Amino acid sequence: MPTVFEESLELHARHHGKISVIPKVPLNDRHDLSVAYTPGVAEVCREIARNPASVKNLTIKKNTVAIVSDGSAILGLGNLGAAAAIPVMEGKAALFKEFADIDAFPICLDTQNPEEIITAVRHIAPVFGGINLEDIAAPKCFDIERRLREQLDIPVVHDDQHGTAVVVLAALINALRLKNMQPHEPRVVINGAGAAGTAIAELLLAFGVRTIVMCDSKGVIHNGRTDLNNEKIALAQITNVACLEGQDASGCVIGLLEHALRGADVFIGVSVANALDAKLIATMNPQPIIFAMANPEPEIMPDVARAAGAFVVATGRSDFPNQINNVLAFPGIFRGALDNGVRVVTQEMFVRAATELAACVENPTPDEIIPSVFDKRVVSVVAATIK
Repeated sequence: MPTVFEESLELHARHHGKISVIPKVPLNDRHDLSVAYTPGVAEVCREIARNPASVKNLTIKKNTVAIVSDGSAILGLGNLGAAAAIPVMEGKAALFKEFADIDAFPICLDTQNPEEIITAVRHIAPVFGGINLEDIAAPKCFDIERRLREQLDIPVVHDDQHGTAVVVLAALINALRLKNMQPHEPRVVINGAGAAGTAIAELLLAFGVRTIVMCDSKGVIHNGRTDLNNEKIALAQITNVACLEGQDASGCVIGLLEHALRGADVFIGVSVANALDAKLIATMNPQPIIFAMANPEPEIMPDVARAAGAFVVATGRSDFPNQINNVLAFPGIFRGALDNGVRVVTQEMFVRAATELAACVENPTPDEIIPSVFDKRVVSVVAATIK
């Protein structure tokens, strides 16, 4: 039996990719051509020139999103470049269409220079109603998103940050509900301080989580470290905050992941395979919540985590219960932004989206804390919060 990787290669070769462009109007005779193209289209051009806002109703702009990547952080594979990013961006476009009826197109830029990326996106923006940034490495992704949000009059969302964070928060809401814990009560450890980890921390804090300790590849992030970039310096001001009173303060955590996990209630992994083991789970508080989301191999396999005492286990994979998948968030986020004319999707909107996404699971269980990606309610529920 072929593996899923072999099947995927065969599928892509057979179809030469996953998406195509299909005209919305007939082109069967001279009249059709004269209305859809020349000479009739001239009046549409003149109308847009007279009334620039009409471009949303007279062109594809109202329902079209650009999926922009430089290929510098593809899935869990790393920096493979623009061409290797195309299959993922094509897949994202297919998901946009299937789940939210949004026309999306992959734009894979052959540059990894932030200034060139910003300039390129700014120049193509007139065609699109929104920009989905994808698989752009941290820390440059933060600056790219921020500056494009400032410069463009359409929504710009880096899905690796905010789509991930929304689904993680939704899953955590229901996991805490099962444990009868309030948002301010758990001690949360996030392993991975890149795009996803940073956005997760910020969204959890916006929701009301108070105690978060973050780790990167060198250990716990705290304000005493001298090797932090600007983004991690900012993280050290909002996480592991006891260290702001001094490294000997009660509650200040220094050291490695193993030190952070002692007495923790929640582990959220956006890092690498096998970063967590049964011995580390045993040092956490009883019945911890484990979100092991590294792809394609999680930080710990679910059966190992449960055997070690985990109460709720989630991964990013579809072959285990509780798949934390961005497709639960980004189609609805952009559907709502496009329909409601939202220029900037705010942190408050993301919190609302996560809360309503969690509510789609009326009676959560340890094996069902998040809706299925095929739940038809999800897009409309999320879209209704983006306004």
